[in-house]
Amino acid sequence: MRKRAFVLIVAFGLWPVLSLSSARAQRGEIYAITNARIVPITGPVIERGTVVIRDGKIAAVGRNVSIPAGARVINAQGMWVYPGFIDSGTTIGLTEIGQVPATVDVNEIGDFNPQLKAIVAVNPASELIPVARVNGITTVLTTPRGGILSGQAALINLDGWTWEEMLVKAPIGIYFNFPTIAAGRFFDPETFQPRERSFEEARRQREERLQRVRRLLDDARAYAKAKRAAEAGVPEGNAANARDRQPFLINPVLEALVPVVEGTLPLIVAANDDRDIKAAVEFAEEQKVKIIISGGLEAPKVARLLKEKNIPVLLGPVLSLPRNEDDPYDSTFTAAKQLYEAGVKFAFLTNDASNVRNLPYHAAMAVAFGLPRDEALRALTISPAEIFGVADRLGSIEVGKMANLVVWDGDPLEIRSQVRYLFINGRLVSLETRHTQLYERYRNRP
Repeated sequence: MRKRAFVLIVAFGLWPVLSLSSARAQRGEIYAITNARIVPITGPVIERGTVVIRDGKIAAVGRNVSIPAGARVINAQGMWVYPGFIDSGTTIGLTEIGQVPATVDVNEIGDFNPQLKAIVAVNPASELIPVARVNGITTVLTTPRGGILSGQAALINLDGWTWEEMLVKAPIGIYFNFPTIAAGRFFDPETFQPRERSFEEARRQREERLQRVRRLLDDARAYAKAKRAAEAGVPEGNAANARDRQPFLINPVLEALVPVVEGTLPLIVAANDDRDIKAAVEFAEEQKVKIIISGGLEAPKVARLLKEKNIPVLLGPVLSLPRNEDDPYDSTFTAAKQLYEAGVKFAFLTNDASNVRNLPYHAAMAVAFGLPRDEALRALTISPAEIFGVADRLGSIEVGKMANLVVWDGDPLEIRSQVRYLFINGRLVSLETRHTQLYERYRNRP
C-alpha cells in the first residue's frame, strides 16, 4: 500500500467540509452559452436560451438574458445544455491500472478503517479522469472498498490540480461492506483446499461480523459520552478534582464513528441481495443509524420497505448480468423503473473507474426498459445531489449553483452524441484524453 494512501488523519473534525472551489471562482472568468436548448432538470426546458457563467457559478439562465460585457460567447445553436452528470459510486482517483498494484489504492489492511479518508488518496493526475469527463461526467463519489468498514467516501469534481481543488464535500458517508451469507463451495485459505460452507455456518459467520460492528458502534457511543464529559470538565473515573484529570486521548476509529452513532453521517451500505438489504435495514433500525444502499440490484424486491424507511439507493451497475440464474434476463435493466414506481429515491452508479464514462448508458438502458427519461436524468443529476446533501450547489441549472455544465450536440443518453464544451466549477475544461491523443497519433501515422 502506498504511503500516501489513506493517511491516518489526526485532525478530526477539522477537515474542510467545503471545497476550495471558491478560490477558482474568484478568477473573474465570464462565459455566455447562447442559443442553446437548456435542460435545467428542476424546471421546464428553455428553448434558445442563454446561460451566463461568472466566478464559477451560474449567474443567469433564461431566454432573455443580457450578455455581460467582456463575456466569452459560445454559440450553442442546435446544441443541448445539461448539468454535469454525477456517478454515485466509483473508485476513480484511487486506482489506475488494476494489474499494477502500485497504482491501486482502493483497499486497506484490516476490517475496520472508518477513520481513513479516500479524499487524501485521490490522484488528480489520473488518466481516467479526462476519459470520464469527456462523456459528460463532472462529479463522482469516490469510495474505498476493503474490509467491513472501508473508510470515508468523498464527492469530488473531476477537475483540479490538487484534491483540495477537486473536493465538493467529504465525508459523504462511511463505506460499509455489509456481510453476506456466502454458503456453498469456496477456497479455504487456511487448508489451501476447496470445501463446502453450509448455510448455517455462513449465517453464523455473518452474525459474528455484525456483532463486531455492533460492539464498535457501542464503543463509539461510550467514547462520545466520555469526550463530552471531558470537554465539560467532569473529573474522570476516581479523580477527585480537575488537577487529577488526564488529557482525553483521541481514538481515530471511534472518533470517525461518532457522527454515525449521532445520526449526522450515514453508512453507505454495499449490498445487492434482497436478503442482505433487508438485514441492513434491520441493522440500521436496531442501531439507530442512517444508511444509504449502494449497489441495490435486488432492491426492487424490498422496495416497499425502503420507501417506508425513506432509504435511498445508489443503483448499479445497470449494465450487468442478473444476480441469480432464475432471475429474468432484464432484472437489472428494470430495477430503476421498479424503484421509481415504488417511490424510492435513487441515483445511478458504475462501481468502476475506467468505465465511469459509460454512466449515461446505464441510465439509457433503464429508459429502454421502462424508466421515464426525465427520471433517468434526475438520477444522474439532482437526485444524487439531494442524497449527498449538496443540492443547493449541484445537480441542476439554477442561478447561484456551481457551474458544472455540459454542452452536447444531441441527446446525452444516445451513444452517438458528443460533448462539445464542458465546464467544471465555471472553468472551461479540455476535452483531450489519452484516447484522443492516441487516436490523433495513429491517425496521422505515415
